[in-house]
Amino acid sequence: MTMPEAIRHSPRSVPPARRVAVRAAVAAACLLARQPPGRIRAVLTWLRRGSRPATFAQAAALRRDVEAVSLRCAGREGCLPRSLATVLLGRAGGRWATWCVGVRRIAPFGAHAWVEAEGIAVGESYPPGYFVVLFTVPSDQDR
Repeated sequence: MTMPEAIRHSPRSVPPARRVAVRAAVAAACLLARQPPGRIRAVLTWLRRGSRPATFAQAAALRRDVEAVSLRCAGREGCLPRSLATVLLGRAGGRWATWCVGVRRIAPFGAHAWVEAEGIAVGESYPPGYFVVLFTVPSDQDR
């Protein structure tokens, strides 16, 4: 069953130079998203080295840029590439939002990936505790 969905797509809201960086992060995220979860976690663990935690405002701005530039990441089913692109884009600036993977607490089963900053899920409409966290990749300083 398909569900109609309106997606806000406004790449011109992101400055041209920034748009290039966002598109590079989205491309890398889409490639990384094809890997098994263990490999994704290993790559992100390696990439986070030397990073500082992102503030909630910084992580929200990163996610907003990713969603504005990429239709794939803006959609409801784009949680994995969206979350990966958000952390990769943040890492390019020396910051790292905690990358999280979890499953829905109630039936039916559903997996989800998201980012957190300052202990708060960024840009998610789900209530706290809706997902059981399977694993996270925090910044180097949050370990």
